Amino acid sequence: MAGILDLLNSDLGKTIINGVAGQTGQDESKTGGVLSMALPVLMQAMKRNASTPEGAQGLLGALSGGKHDGSILDNLGGLFSGGVDDNVLNDGGKILGHVLGNKQQNVQNALSQKSGMDAGAIGNILKVAAPILMGVLGKQSRQQNVTDSNGIGGLLGGLLGGNSPQQEQSFLESILDADGDGSVIDDVAGMVLGGNKKKGGLGGLLGGLFGGK
Repeated sequence: MAGILDLLNSDLGKTIINGVAGQTGQDESKTGGVLSMALPVLMQAMKRNASTPEGAQGLLGALSGGKHDGSILDNLGGLFSGGVDDNVLNDGGKILGHVLGNKQQNVQNALSQKSGMDAGAIGNILKVAAPILMGVLGKQSRQQNVTDSNGIGGLLGGLLGGNSPQQEQSFLESILDADGDGSVIDDVAGMVLGGNKKKGGLGGLLGGLFGGK
């Protein structure tokens, strides 16, 4: 299965990047860079949420509920022409709130530092991208007949892994809850920004690798 970064390099991905850039008034190449960082982070957070039975059922329910069945991908031209519908943007805001919780601003700030784009603009990009990402997951889950937590974990893992470059994969693996508190988001922000004021952080990760506590 192709990874999410392979998707962004496809014709469909170029349509998404072009449409999101047009919707948010941002440079297309910068928008593509933000999405290539942001989508794996969102999926990693979803994967963490889906590691509990309740979280997995919640995500499965959202994907099978009709709104995120993948049909949004069938008419991206219609979605972006004349501006993205407020219902889609509101849905995006709800998805981000559910996936990132109170860490949303941290993530936007981290992506802003990394990309040089204003954090508010990052937030607008994520609001448009989140329902499209859910559509990708919904379509894949239907094609693979995903019905349980193992299936949804495998789906997310496959899209995160795929054929993405080793550097990208090792970055994602290295941010998996570096300080052991179950919050991958803090670790993403800390590593992207080059420092983590929380106890542990990257130092905790390196300590764990070398037998420290």
